[in-house]
Amino acid sequence: MWNYTDKVKEHFFNPKNAGALDEANAVGEVGSITCGDALKLMMKVNPVSQVIEDAKFQTFGCGSAIASSSALTEMIIGKTVDEALAVTNRDIAEYLGGLPPEKMHCSVMGAEALRAAIANFKGEEWVDDHEEGELVCKCFGIDAAMIERAVTVNSLTTLEEVTHYTKAGGSCQTCHEKIEEVLEAVLAKTGALAPPKPHAPGTVGLDAIKPLAPKAEAAPAKLTNVQRMQKIMFAIEELRPQIQRDGGDVELVDIDGKDIYVRLTGACSGCSQSAGTMMGVQAKLVEALGEFVRVKPASLLPVGA
Repeated sequence: MWNYTDKVKEHFFNPKNAGALDEANAVGEVGSITCGDALKLMMKVNPVSQVIEDAKFQTFGCGSAIASSSALTEMIIGKTVDEALAVTNRDIAEYLGGLPPEKMHCSVMGAEALRAAIANFKGEEWVDDHEEGELVCKCFGIDAAMIERAVTVNSLTTLEEVTHYTKAGGSCQTCHEKIEEVLEAVLAKTGALAPPKPHAPGTVGLDAIKPLAPKAEAAPAKLTNVQRMQKIMFAIEELRPQIQRDGGDVELVDIDGKDIYVRLTGACSGCSQSAGTMMGVQAKLVEALGEFVRVKPASLLPVGA
């Protein structure tokens, strides 16, 4: 299981400022329910002083998404819109005492919603649904600009970190090459192409974010191939009843190192929410194995495999 701070749990079990805000004059919406995460941020801004007098949110997502959204509203109430614009996803994660790397995209979603709401207040155009050519990750609707912001703000250096922070490349993986091109361009611009230093045990996301306390128990021994396969099969079997209730199913097809190939059948085959289902399977396997893996559709299996 991921190690959550008490602050994250507090904002998840007792979220602040949840619900609709009828007096809102600044609204930002990012993500989509189809992709698995969506956030609507509403703010009441004094038109004269430009102070954010109230803020509320509505979100569809995991506990970290709820906690990040709740924390964001607490952070921006009382600030001017220009002061709020300086709030980054790192600030949100730090406010919560840190987030697991796999959940950092929730804080990024909050920062993006804030940017969208402020643009709405100022009468500026904010486009979340981008033109076909501008998208990098079509599964989750992530464009190059969002990836560049996440890489710059959080000093990301690897494809895996970009996926953790934005979800880009977390489903079908066909956009990995393009993500790496964007990543390399940003690193070249900032002069950060040197190999990154490994994070110390127990740190979350970046060294700048407060680390979570390491668990008392000793690190588990490395799984054998047989144990790893058993954990993967067991995790998928645990997921099947939930997927079957919606008229679909999932089956394990092959395992190739970090790449795990599955086949969605029934109502899940070709469904508009299949990318979200694949992401859910991946999250379950990452949690079960304690390592980052990529879940891919069986159609992407190399020929002859």
